[in-house]
Amino acid sequence: MPHTIVTDVCEGVADCVGACPVACIHDGPGKNVKGTDWYWIDFATCIDCGICLQVCPVEGAIIPEERPDLQKTPE
Repeated sequence: MPHTIVTDVCEGVADCVGACPVACIHDGPGKNVKGTDWYWIDFATCIDCGICLQVCPVEGAIIPEERPDLQKTPE
């Protein structure tokens, strides 16, 4: 099951982007409710390795389950 970046918790640190072995993490347009940059995970590409969760310094920004209700996904 893919991981989820919680859009309104993400602070745009982007450690996850460089760590992802399948390049499934992308920057989101604009700012989130905190006024920070944010990222999102392409659920179709994510291999559920968990590296993003391990490297993210923002508590609660990434969760180990697919929750499209918590992650804004640009179309």
